Amino acid sequence: MIATADPHRLGFDPDRLDHIRSWMNALVADRKYAGTSLLIARQGNIVFEHANGLRDIAADAPFERTTVARIYSMTKPITTVALMMLAERGLFHLDAPVSEFIPEFSDCRALIPGAGSIDQTEPCATPTLHQLATHTSGLSYPFNPGILPQAMDADDIVFKPNQGLLADMASAVAALPLAFHPGHRWEYSVGIDILGRVIEVVSGRSLNDFLRQEILDPLGMNETGFSVIDGTQDRFAALYTPLAGDAFDLNSAETGGDTLRLTDTPDGSPFLNASMYSGGGGLVGTIDDYMRFAEMLRRGGALGDVRLLSPRTVRFMMSNHLGGDIASMGPQSFAEQPMDGMGFGLGGAVVLDPGRARSIGSVGDFSWGGMASTFFWIDPVEELSVVFFTQLSPSSSYPTRPQLKALVHGALLA
Repeated sequence: MIATADPHRLGFDPDRLDHIRSWMNALVADRKYAGTSLLIARQGNIVFEHANGLRDIAADAPFERTTVARIYSMTKPITTVALMMLAERGLFHLDAPVSEFIPEFSDCRALIPGAGSIDQTEPCATPTLHQLATHTSGLSYPFNPGILPQAMDADDIVFKPNQGLLADMASAVAALPLAFHPGHRWEYSVGIDILGRVIEVVSGRSLNDFLRQEILDPLGMNETGFSVIDGTQDRFAALYTPLAGDAFDLNSAETGGDTLRLTDTPDGSPFLNASMYSGGGGLVGTIDDYMRFAEMLRRGGALGDVRLLSPRTVRFMMSNHLGGDIASMGPQSFAEQPMDGMGFGLGGAVVLDPGRARSIGSVGDFSWGGMASTFFWIDPVEELSVVFFTQLSPSSSYPTRPQLKALVHGALLA
């Protein structure tokens, strides 16, 4: 584990940190979340930890710092680090078309403007690796609005842990048209899942093996994987939803009477034995493991004597790769955070203007979250890494992310 330090010595007011503890306890008491955990690190030392509530209500099992949770889209920054490790070895450049690695993406077509059906298409350029990483490729997600998401939903193109091989799912994505011409818009998508397949092709290894051998094991993330790691099953959390319908329908307003309806059990979850290695949303793990990853990024690509990337590559990843903020890219996809004042790097969002983003923080904050309401951010100005875990889908259920940022910065006085 990363070492702990006196919060006062590192600029935090202990009394104000107690506000965070009270806030977390209220989230559980109000049955918004079954349980939560939080780690705050400054200058490489843990200055705050708290866990509360239950990881499994039926079993009355506590949510703890060692709880194993679904991190869903917080997998994306890890996969993007893998991509950049291969780029640093000169094995491709980011402007390479994805068809160089997945031939099914040759001869791409995009929906025509104003299309009314999935067959109304026109020829378009093939998305590049860079466009896949920045969600400007023309791909989408089934939970977004629009014709392509509807087709993806009908074909069950979701990259679930029990949906077979990544290569086959990538082929299914390639068989559909793009929602728009690559580079013309920003739309949250399965692009980083497709990059996971590119990593397999380039490395000659499964994404599972590459992440394990090149990132997870070197960083000491021994309890993170696409399947729940042997010996940790008794710490695996249940997943809950406040929705009456599909817990992954991010646009649904169909709430049920139970704010914590069980939707995936610890002993029957497909994450116990995953066949699909989803680079966009497939990992499960512990909060301490993810803090090690976050700290590696904050420290410029290294943790202890293990270096994954150069500092320059990490700065490149955490810079804005869009022409402006996300809002300027005409997004039509679902969003759980403001798009004004927020740019996008490789695998995560970048704060360009905290005022326009309406969330306390520093210019250059790098962050992303997961479907089960997990969240992390790195603040290079304040030398902060923060990781929040819970297990409630969808992540748009409550505005906990800006609330947490306000709490953390409110406790930081020096």
